[in-house]
Amino acid sequence: MKRRQFIQLGAIGTLLPSGVAYAHRQRVFQKNSIQEPAREVAVVGNYDVVVSGAGPAGVSAAIEAGRTGAKTLLLEAQGCLGGVWTAGLLTWILDHSEKPGLMREIERKLLERDGVSTAIDTGGTLSFDAEVMKLLLEELCLDADIDILFHTRVVASVKDNKQRLTHIVTESKSGREAWQAKIFVDTTGDGDLAALSGCSFDLGRENDQALQPFSMLALVTGIHFDEISQFSRWKGDTKQQSKRLLLEEVVKGGVLPSYLKPGLYPIREDLYMLMANHEYGFSPLNAREVTRATLRARQEVNTIVNALRSNGGVWQNIRLIATAEQIGTREGRRIHGLYTVSKEDLVKGTRFEDAVCRVTFGVDVHSVKQDEENDIQKEGRSYNQGIKSKDYDIPLRALIAKDVGGLMMAGRCISGDFIAHSSYRVTGNAVAMGQAAGRVSALAAKKNLLPQEVSYQSIGN
Repeated sequence: MKRRQFIQLGAIGTLLPSGVAYAHRQRVFQKNSIQEPAREVAVVGNYDVVVSGAGPAGVSAAIEAGRTGAKTLLLEAQGCLGGVWTAGLLTWILDHSEKPGLMREIERKLLERDGVSTAIDTGGTLSFDAEVMKLLLEELCLDADIDILFHTRVVASVKDNKQRLTHIVTESKSGREAWQAKIFVDTTGDGDLAALSGCSFDLGRENDQALQPFSMLALVTGIHFDEISQFSRWKGDTKQQSKRLLLEEVVKGGVLPSYLKPGLYPIREDLYMLMANHEYGFSPLNAREVTRATLRARQEVNTIVNALRSNGGVWQNIRLIATAEQIGTREGRRIHGLYTVSKEDLVKGTRFEDAVCRVTFGVDVHSVKQDEENDIQKEGRSYNQGIKSKDYDIPLRALIAKDVGGLMMAGRCISGDFIAHSSYRVTGNAVAMGQAAGRVSALAAKKNLLPQEVSYQSIGN
């Protein structure tokens, strides 16, 4: 039997993440607090690459790392792979059509399994069945020989004296466990691993730290495309008139929704994703606030569906199948990287030699306050903040943490400003970023390099 490694939390202060040792010391002096005893945490796994968070960016990073030959662990707080695609029910992939590599493979395999909307033309957007996606992602990860661990959350990390990340600590039904790796990838969306490791970050709008709202997504049935096409988002929805018409129907049922641009997104002729909710002013970094937002949102979604059904006619049989397991979060921490993608990059259409992703989606800043949403609706404005963007690149450097060694990011927690984030955060880009992070992480681990030491020519798809 191999001798188990242990991390002595509370006993080896230099190995504790910045903030953890401090918080431990603070407990001694605070009123109404407890002091946890020092304890040893077993190191239960040693990997080349550990990916934290199994959303679109995380599964892509893990699959690519595994296929590149790295021993890879994929950690996920929910009970399925896919994150916002599956647990979040966001069955509508934006900015996917020009992405090569894994995005094309996922689309092809979904089509083979009848998991993509084909009866209804959704234009340049990929609409898919969440249950088909769940199984597909699991099979892709297992085929790449990836170790998957559900219901597990990163709660601490350990760095060496050169500020390089060496271990993470997780909590689950199995208790508190530690994992060692050569390279780590933060795909938590909110940048949880990076923040726990001492990385600096930005949060919200630059001038006031205001955050875009959460949205609770849902699946509905009992309606048919040939009867409600005018209220549905599809290729024939000219200038998104369906949103205005759907809002009128909800109001007719006696409800003014918090999101004044509600949408019905077809998955099948009788199955739709419903986006009709905004939760303003809540922080994704506070569990109590996320809980309050979730409770409010689920109640509103039920109220909206009931309002539509009360109208009778084409709505008489509409039924709510499911609300999302996790509320949709548009933004969290933006971790500081070796490069920060900026508003200027969008406006200029900047190209980079170390590009990992070409973004073609425009600025999309959802109202940060209900009053702003009301004003936008009255004035007929869009969410683009009056900014005309061009297609631009995401460089590899924006995926590499500036403050901590051996750490990469992919998805919406990469290094960027508030405006740029509103553009690159959509999930078609997350797949491309995740695939690049997975490849670079695997190559760095195999050659005992830091990610920034890997030749950028290695990241081409």
